[in-house]
Amino acid sequence: MRTESVGSCHACGAALGAFDYGRRESCPGCGEDTRVCLNCGYYDATLYNGCRENQAERVLEKNRATSCDYFKPVDTGSKAGQGEAADQAKQALEDLFRR
Repeated sequence: MRTESVGSCHACGAALGAFDYGRRESCPGCGEDTRVCLNCGYYDATLYNGCRENQAERVLEKNRATSCDYFKPVDTGSKAGQGEAADQAKQALEDLFRR
């Protein structure tokens, strides 16, 4: 039984439920590991270790299963629309400086 979607697969975008992030779980869409840095809310590629949690151990392979205690699934609901907001802000700046 599937639960409400919590996030999505980093590889194929398939919806993932709350119980799809176990250490040995894989994506039902593409078979990739789901408990990986790329699916974590703390993941930030701009940081040295790729993680905003400063106590987490460094993980070199961000697309491989991890047993990190700080793992939390990316909330795709909160990220939806961020690209649209950025586009609107960019358009507003272009309109401001256009004569």
